[in-house]
Amino acid sequence: MTLRIYNTLTRELEEFSPLEPGRVRMYVCGVTVYDRPHIGNARSAVGFDVVRRWLEAGGLQVEFVRNITDIDDKMIKRAVENGEPVRALADRMTALMYADYDALGVLRPTHDPRATDYIPQMVEIVQLLERKGLAYHADSGDVNFSVRALPGYGKLSGKSLDELQAGERVAVLEGKHDPLDFVLWKSAKPAEPPDAKWESPYGIGRPGWHIECSAMARSILGQPIDIHGGGIDLIFPHHENEIAQSEGAFGTELARTWMHNGFLNIDGDKMSKSLGNFFSVPDVLAHYDAQTVRFFLLRGHYRSELGWSDKHLDDARASLRRLYTALDAVPPQEAPIDWSLPHAARFKAAMDNDFGTPEAVAVLFDLAAEINRSKSAALAGLLKALAGTLGILQGDPREFLRAGTTLDEATIQQRIEARAAAKKAKNFAEADRIRQELLAQGIVLKDSAAGTTWEAAT
Repeated sequence: MTLRIYNTLTRELEEFSPLEPGRVRMYVCGVTVYDRPHIGNARSAVGFDVVRRWLEAGGLQVEFVRNITDIDDKMIKRAVENGEPVRALADRMTALMYADYDALGVLRPTHDPRATDYIPQMVEIVQLLERKGLAYHADSGDVNFSVRALPGYGKLSGKSLDELQAGERVAVLEGKHDPLDFVLWKSAKPAEPPDAKWESPYGIGRPGWHIECSAMARSILGQPIDIHGGGIDLIFPHHENEIAQSEGAFGTELARTWMHNGFLNIDGDKMSKSLGNFFSVPDVLAHYDAQTVRFFLLRGHYRSELGWSDKHLDDARASLRRLYTALDAVPPQEAPIDWSLPHAARFKAAMDNDFGTPEAVAVLFDLAAEINRSKSAALAGLLKALAGTLGILQGDPREFLRAGTTLDEATIQQRIEARAAAKKAKNFAEADRIRQELLAQGIVLKDSAAGTTWEAAT
């Protein structure tokens, strides 16, 4: 089966064929490093890490760019609050970002450009847009993009100009010709720190948010590229405006395929720093191991919304233990993947259908069940190899299973007593829930005529 990817631009599943045989040029929008990434950011990072891994598993060379936004209003505000240079804040938060992503098994990108290293390229694009009549000077000193001067604006979001409204980061400022016009170059404000402004033909200032990615993507990967990705919240205005700038300036498409991951939700709302309903990666890793968190994130399809809760994480940990238990019982016989084997063929079909990780993970559980029945080292090797294309099940099984036992004996006994009370009250659903809760913590209950005993799972 040929790999098919859902293209946000066409709203269709399309067969994927690289522009250059054997090579994929892929750009994914990274985080703004004014703070540590939250677990919602990590969902995007893990999702596109899986995309990259699967492309490489298919024998493709992937040149993967994930940018670092190190200058914008939030960067300046936080640096001033901290009393530190903007660059120092960016350095510190970038290091913490990599510590978090490394822990989750996210491969380092081929290139991780910082916006502030591409200021000249951004200015060149602004000048080209101005010469083409697509940019104008505002009374504020800013240079804006004239949205209505470019035919076809709105094709990514699928809306007409009249339907579109200004997005979160497109403020309606005095001097704009149209509320949808957006800033290409921002005039510096007197109170802004010295390392947040640059000389340009338009005076001292800094780039707008959207122009940063247009410049970095073209400078490193050229134009067009194969895949451009990011969170679904970036479709408008960020990616729509990237397309307008890049295609308006250079007269050729920016990207062949546009991919967007769904939100990570908590209590029905998008997890975000602006809403204050987020958990940092270290917050989460204080309670759950990194493999469990990664497994939880990839069990949902990358385009779907994913609900965040302790219950879902406990279930992910228990499920991951089942897979590791199969590898612990039968040491894997390592060998290259034979894609003609039934389990491998099903796994490939799932992943080739727009990176269908839920179906692929289901194949892993079927394979684990077969291993438990057959005790086949070859199948155990296949399980580990297939899981490796998702970045999971590569640790030592015994270490993972032992590490899951974190409860003290008194707490375990309390839960056993609560389960006994639930059974006596004929609340069997609650009794089963407590059993599963303990299993997720690495505790196996054994019922007998003499009562219930427990042992650590191995």
